[in-house]
Amino acid sequence: MTAPTLPLVIQGGMGVAVSNWRLARAVSRAGMLGVVSGTALDTVLVRRLQDGDVGGHMRRALERLPLPGVAADLIRRYFRPEGRAADEPYHALPLYKQAVSAMREQVTIAANFVEVFLAKEGHAGRVGINLLTKVQMPTLGSLYGAMLAGVDVVLMGAGIPREIPGALDALAQGAPATLRFEVDGQPSDAPLTLRFDPAVHGATTASLTRPDFYAIVAAHSLAATLARKATGAVNGFVIEGWTAGGHNAPPRGALQLNGRGEPIYGARDEVDLAAIRELGVPFWLAGGTGSPEALRDALAQGAAGIQVGTAFAYSDESGLTSEIKRGVLRGLAAGEVSIFTDPRASPTGFPFKVVEAPSLESANGERTRVCDLGYLRTAARRADGRLVYRCAAGPISQFVADGGAAEATVGRKCLCNGLAAAVGLAQVRADGSRELPLVTSGDALLELVAVSRGRERYSAQDVLDHLLSPVST
Repeated sequence: MTAPTLPLVIQGGMGVAVSNWRLARAVSRAGMLGVVSGTALDTVLVRRLQDGDVGGHMRRALERLPLPGVAADLIRRYFRPEGRAADEPYHALPLYKQAVSAMREQVTIAANFVEVFLAKEGHAGRVGINLLTKVQMPTLGSLYGAMLAGVDVVLMGAGIPREIPGALDALAQGAPATLRFEVDGQPSDAPLTLRFDPAVHGATTASLTRPDFYAIVAAHSLAATLARKATGAVNGFVIEGWTAGGHNAPPRGALQLNGRGEPIYGARDEVDLAAIRELGVPFWLAGGTGSPEALRDALAQGAAGIQVGTAFAYSDESGLTSEIKRGVLRGLAAGEVSIFTDPRASPTGFPFKVVEAPSLESANGERTRVCDLGYLRTAARRADGRLVYRCAAGPISQFVADGGAAEATVGRKCLCNGLAAAVGLAQVRADGSRELPLVTSGDALLELVAVSRGRERYSAQDVLDHLLSPVST
């Protein structure tokens, strides 16, 4: 079997549902690697169903899910033919824990299947899925659902995904897969695991194609470690710089801030591409690479191409609401948009990029602290031995009661609810208020005028045409 041609452009996997199936399909149809974000897809699916499944796409994909009875159960539980009332809260899913019910796992499997199925529908292009290593608990079910739909590539960063290649190998054979469960305060001689068994869900497909695995890294040392010590094959690396959107790797060494309060990166944070080339594995450069010049330079340095996210995030096909896209593009034309690398926003402790624009009534300010999606919760062993799940952006009193330090909560933002609101899936609170959107983009947003050319809308194909255009000399 001939190995697939490596794409010049990987469309970044931006969550929650910014990199949705429509965007990934458009990019894949054009011959590049379209990528769906797997972050919080279970919540995305059940909210789309509650909003009436406009166009019937969720139900059409669910009909092809090879898990007997699961699709019918999901539709019975969550589908609202007329959609929710505008002031009606979404019905929420139970929060993930180390072990959850088969039904809860099946929502995750189904959601990832649906997104990949729709992204692959109607063409022969390759499709990838992006997951965050730090969002541990849904990972195995997410991988399995994507593999049931024939996902071609799995991309993971925001952590060290050393065990993922082995998990892909196991799931491809229909065998149980495990991951070490990261638990703060857990004795090292008594590690816990996350376990997923396909047999529990009665899949009608016994074996699956093992997708390629691309690790997203910010240091050549991490790439070398993964190449040597991962539990299975690492088929590629995405080398992501600190100018990329979403989570950034922290600077190496002591944290220093600039006058705006942003982390300062320096020479120690530069990736040694010579060391990357020596690994003999294809790699793509990401972060500030959304231009034909960047593509040319990446190829000259031995890369297979580039990964681009921000330019695609504001295209017609992305999941960001039209109001956010139009407002930000207008603000860019007027010089009113900025990017802030917030060292405190994310409960993960990683720096996180936030878009600041006059058009955004964003979740950057104060909100009543509630953690009801919980994807960034981490597990911890309390002094009394109890296993708890906590989030530094949740209620402070609960975080402290569960053994966290109060100072760790300062400046934290609820990324889960803010990012869901940015794609039109804002939760309605008891007082009638709605969660406000939080928008993230890379530094390249400020140069997006080269793609938009002053327009308030453009397509994913326009982005590709720009990236693949001749370099001006």
